[in-house]
Amino acid sequence: MDAGDGSPAASPLDTLAAAFESRVVELQDLVLARSMFPATALPDLASVDASVTAMESRVQDIRRCLQEELDAIPKAKKLIERSLKQQEKLQHMLTNVPSGMHKDVFATHLEQSSSRMLPECFNFSSSVPEYNECELKIKEEPVAAPKKGRAPAPRWYISAEELDSLSSYMRGRLTLEKVNIAINEVASYADANAHLVTCPKIKLSEDMWDKALELRDIAKTEAVKGKPFFLEVDIKGPGLKLDNTGKAILTVLRHLGRFHETRIGHHRVFILSKQA
Repeated sequence: MDAGDGSPAASPLDTLAAAFESRVVELQDLVLARSMFPATALPDLASVDASVTAMESRVQDIRRCLQEELDAIPKAKKLIERSLKQQEKLQHMLTNVPSGMHKDVFATHLEQSSSRMLPECFNFSSSVPEYNECELKIKEEPVAAPKKGRAPAPRWYISAEELDSLSSYMRGRLTLEKVNIAINEVASYADANAHLVTCPKIKLSEDMWDKALELRDIAKTEAVKGKPFFLEVDIKGPGLKLDNTGKAILTVLRHLGRFHETRIGHHRVFILSKQA
């Protein structure tokens, strides 16, 4: 990187080069003065050569350090852009989380690792009011924690704008709270199924092992492989049931792209979508 290439470090480098040249001129003058004394000329010249070599090496080190710093700037900009996008997603989730959910609804690996980036005002430790609209109280599902290296099922909550964009016929009497509680519940179904797919036989009862084998066959199919999914038979409430309200919620979630479904054998399989 030359001093005159227009980079931010050009001006300080020009100053350093000028000082270096001035020092060289002084050393040349001293050499001329010393040449009148041949007995001491050679040792002095050797000393001058060593000084010049050391200064040149120092300048090269400075140039290399400056170039490394300049090369790191684009990487830092990309990291900042990705962090801002992640912050927007988390703020969207926080804005649309229903008040009836448990305080630990976001206690997943993703949110735990990102919690340090959130402002202190987003405090999940505060108490959350119960969901009274249908006289329901969301209970924590007995789902094993996801294995290390396996991401939890996506919880892509809908916003008030998305709900309002639906036709009145499709929306019916659904509320933002009801739909987002259902999203959290189906994600817990998918987490439970993912656990059964990978759980060794020794840790399961006979009935659960039979279900695990069935889920493994489904997970190996081309349509489902590597994706979070749950079955229609998994839907047992309390936030989502196979009644008229539950069917309306499933219709809305399908319409908004939160999942797509397929049929494998005699099972109706719902495959969760990740937020873009």
